[in-house]
Amino acid sequence: MAGKAAAPAAVLLVTANVGSLFDDPENLQKNWLREFYQVVHTHKPHFMALHCQEFGGKNYEASMSHVDKFVKELLSSDAMKEYNRARVYLDENYKSQEHFTALGSFYFLHESLKNIYQFDFKAKKYKKVTGKEIYSDTLESTPMLEKEKFPQDYFPECKWSRKGFIRTRWCLADCAFDLVNIHLFHDASNLVAWETSPSVYSGIRHKALGYVLDRIIDQRFEKASYFVFGDFNFRLDAKSVVEVGATSPPQPGLAPTVCAEKTERRDVILPGVSALFCLTGYGF
Repeated sequence: MAGKAAAPAAVLLVTANVGSLFDDPENLQKNWLREFYQVVHTHKPHFMALHCQEFGGKNYEASMSHVDKFVKELLSSDAMKEYNRARVYLDENYKSQEHFTALGSFYFLHESLKNIYQFDFKAKKYKKVTGKEIYSDTLESTPMLEKEKFPQDYFPECKWSRKGFIRTRWCLADCAFDLVNIHLFHDASNLVAWETSPSVYSGIRHKALGYVLDRIIDQRFEKASYFVFGDFNFRLDAKSVVEVGATSPPQPGLAPTVCAEKTERRDVILPGVSALFCLTGYGF
C-alpha cells in the first residue's frame, strides 16, 4: 500500500475471537498478549489492525474490569511503545439487545508512519490521525465508523445473538481502503446442520456476508478497496462428514465413536462412526 512518492508501508491484519480470554484473564490473557507482542516484534508493521470478536467474554458486565485492563495493557505496553497513535472502538452497549455485537477493533500506527488519515462517514471527508483515542458504548453515533447488527430475521429462529460488523476507512500513502470486522453466525445445532447439504446455517452465513458486502459497495460513498476479516464461523459440511464417516470401513487401531447431542426432549445418538481426532494450535 504505497503511493508513488512514498516508501512501502508494512501492514499487519490480525483477527481473533477473544471470548475465552476474559474467562481466565490471569492465564489465558497474559499468554495471548505475549504471543501477540511476539508477532508484532517479528513482522514490525507500520500499520496494524486487530479485530476482536466476543470481546469481554460471555458476561460483558461482569468482565468490564478485565476489559479495561486488557485495553490499557495494549496501549501502554513496552512492546507497543513505538506505536504513538491508536484508535480503539469497543461495542460496550451490552444492555441494548438490538445493537450489541461485542466487537472490538484496534488500530495502531507506527511513529515512522507519516500522513495517515481516517474517513469521517458523516462529514464524508478524511481527518488526520493523531494521538490515542478510545470509543465505546454507543458506537452508532461515532462518525468515524459504521457499525451494524444483522437484522433480526437473519438470526436462526429470530433469536438475538451478538453478530454484526464494524467498518472503518483509512488512507495510507494515497491509498484508500476499508477494514471490516465481522462476526457471522455459528451452527446453533449440530443435528439441524446435519439435515441438509449445505446446511441451513451455511445459508444464513452466506446471506449475512452478502448483506455486509452490499453495504460496503453501495452508492453512499466513493468505492475503495476493502478487507473483511473476523470470525466467519465456517464449518465443515456436517451431512457429508457424517455420511462419509458412516460408510467408510473402520481403520485398524481406531475405536468406534458415539456422537450425542442432548436436547430438551431426548438424547439423540449417532452410533458406529470411527473417528480420528487431531488437536491443532492456533497462531497468527
